[in-house]
Amino acid sequence: MEIKKVPVKDCLIILPKMIMDERGRFVKPYHIDELNKAGIGFEIKEEYYSISKKNVLRGMHFQVPPRATIKLITCLNGTVFDAVIDLRKDSTTYRKCFTVELSSESGNMILIPKGFAHGFLTLSEEATVLYMCSEMYSPDHDSGIRWDSANIRWPVSDPVVSEKDKSLTELKYFENPF
Repeated sequence: MEIKKVPVKDCLIILPKMIMDERGRFVKPYHIDELNKAGIGFEIKEEYYSISKKNVLRGMHFQVPPRATIKLITCLNGTVFDAVIDLRKDSTTYRKCFTVELSSESGNMILIPKGFAHGFLTLSEEATVLYMCSEMYSPDHDSGIRWDSANIRWPVSDPVVSEKDKSLTELKYFENPF
């Protein structure tokens, strides 16, 4: 497992151990001992996945305290343009965005700390995204900011966005609990 820092504080790109041969590939996306050795205290309490069609944008989502969650995100099939925003008021990268392409081919993952908004746009015809989370989903703590309010340079101008995501608060009006 290889761990790389990115320009937003505490967010990491993780390249899991991947074995490839004539049969295909075998990937180990999560290994608690290796993460702990790297100083990452992250235990999965819930995981789920989404399957999205091309140009579908999901985001920008998070859970507010006390149910804020760490997420480890990977793309199991296809390719997505993944984006995060640091919402932690005391962070040196407060309100900074980071984007990365996640793909099943590369197997790369993004570790997103508590206090970050997260979303992605499907670039391939279809993509399956796996979310490994440190907290269980709580509808009472579910929140988000509108996808087009944070200066993210999305690769399409007119994505397919759910009504729920269209109605999220703009970043400039967001009452920040982080």
